[in-house]
Amino acid sequence: MQLVDIAANLTSNQFASDRDAVIARALAAGVERMVVLGLNVPDVEAAVELVRRHPEHLVATAGVHPHSAGEFGPDDVARLRALCDLPEIVAVGECGLDHNRMWSDEASQAACLEAHVELAIETGLPLFLHEREARVPLLEILAPRRAELGDVVVHCFTGSREDLMAYLDLDLHVGITGWICDERRGAHLHDIVGLIPTERLMVETDAPYLLPRSLRPKPETRRNEPMHLPEVVRTIAAATGRTPQDVAASSTAVAHRFFRLDARSGTGA
Repeated sequence: MQLVDIAANLTSNQFASDRDAVIARALAAGVERMVVLGLNVPDVEAAVELVRRHPEHLVATAGVHPHSAGEFGPDDVARLRALCDLPEIVAVGECGLDHNRMWSDEASQAACLEAHVELAIETGLPLFLHEREARVPLLEILAPRRAELGDVVVHCFTGSREDLMAYLDLDLHVGITGWICDERRGAHLHDIVGLIPTERLMVETDAPYLLPRSLRPKPETRRNEPMHLPEVVRTIAAATGRTPQDVAASSTAVAHRFFRLDARSGTGA
């Protein structure tokens, strides 16, 4: 299987001691490309440098996570705009609303998201969204601007059927993580993942978070890695009655189209 992990936090300190080995293990597991995320502008700048070291296998997004929205300001907008001009950047984000942990207040999160929406419209890049317990306010910001935006993905989807249908109705893509492999929290996803059209489904690890609980043998640590993406694919396949090869092929094709990977250097295209 050849796969694209659309969300890997490879600049995380959890990978500080073996980052290159993590990438090598991912490639050995069939994860051909990884999209590197960051929580804030310095993270994005570090992601760009990492992509430059592995241009054939990594690309990055440029954005500020809602957890960091309280620190977001005009200087960050300018820096993100400049980053979006770089060939290493394939999307605006990760950005959005998180009303679960509330590490930043609602007003700051909304203002930060609105700035990212404007940036995605301005640059023509896809928009990469994070949402937790905030579907209604997120759609209040996104829906009026949807026609001006290109492709949009709600990554790490963990929500309800109602959440999913609202996003599909707005023509959004959906990213599924190892949450679906968690029998305690993700069992409901087995019943609704099949509702996602194949042309809008992508897969991700969100490493180093969300280690698939269904992995056997059980890993020695709780740190997730992109090499575990095939477990997410197998679980989706079992839930939808498809083969892992089919899920892998379709999700990889979707990711290539969404992030325009075949137009990037290092693809052989």
